[in-house]
Amino acid sequence: MSYTNLLYHIIFSTRHRRPSILIENERRVYRLLFAILKKYGAETLRIGGMPDHIHLFISIPPTFAVSEFIQKLKRESSLAIKRDSILPKWDGWQDGYGAFTYSRHEADKIINYIKGQKEHHKRVSLIEEIEYWMKENGMETMTWRKN
Repeated sequence: MSYTNLLYHIIFSTRHRRPSILIENERRVYRLLFAILKKYGAETLRIGGMPDHIHLFISIPPTFAVSEFIQKLKRESSLAIKRDSILPKWDGWQDGYGAFTYSRHEADKIINYIKGQKEHHKRVSLIEEIEYWMKENGMETMTWRKN
């Protein structure tokens, strides 16, 4: 029998990082994402975010590559947001994403971090945060394109 325990903290932005996810509609967006995640067999530990980006803490089935899974999630959610008029002037998701792995021992830390997004981003911008994560994970920082 095979076993995997692949927990991902995934972050992706709205196109051009526009603040498109209005607070009065964010729960609808989160429910939509949850339904799509469930459809593909993902375990959702937490969904949250800001008007210009989403945080997911999930475990995806090992039958998916991370990039394939995120592509499906973003495509389906974007089409549904537009089709169901969940967000006015919806323009879609930005092309890229960030995906970081964590152990079950770190789950509470990541869940609490996602819960505290609104407070956290009063002090630190998304770009500053991503650059910190990249450095923390031994990656070179890069300029994030606005597309």
